[in-house]
Amino acid sequence: MAIKQLSVFVENKPAALNKIVKILADTGVNLRAMSIADTKDFGILRVIVDDADKAKEALSEETIVSVTEVVAVEMSDEAGSLSKILDVLGTENINLEYMYAFTAHKDFGAYVVLRVDDIALAEKCLKNAFLKTLSEIDI
Repeated sequence: MAIKQLSVFVENKPAALNKIVKILADTGVNLRAMSIADTKDFGILRVIVDDADKAKEALSEETIVSVTEVVAVEMSDEAGSLSKILDVLGTENINLEYMYAFTAHKDFGAYVVLRVDDIALAEKCLKNAFLKTLSEIDI
């Protein structure tokens, strides 16, 4: 099941990222995963949080925020796990726009977050390959 990801515009200057993180903290929103890509002048912070709607509302007062759907896939924390997931997507010609990964405590495993051009097809293919996708509840 697709999960909501926030993409947040962040100026590339001291304390700008901390300002965003503090807004989330002050709102009571917990970060689950994050990635930032930057240029000389700005960055795009991609976050998965425990309450995307609440986070978007709070951040929209300070900066540009958009919500996109992504697929989070559970994988084993061992060599070749990511390749298996990408093989499934590649076999169906599903375009991968970007991704980032995170690991949790060893009891909870490793995960990859994927932004693809066809979420429904990606989820179907991953399920058929016996790969678990996460839902908002899982996050």
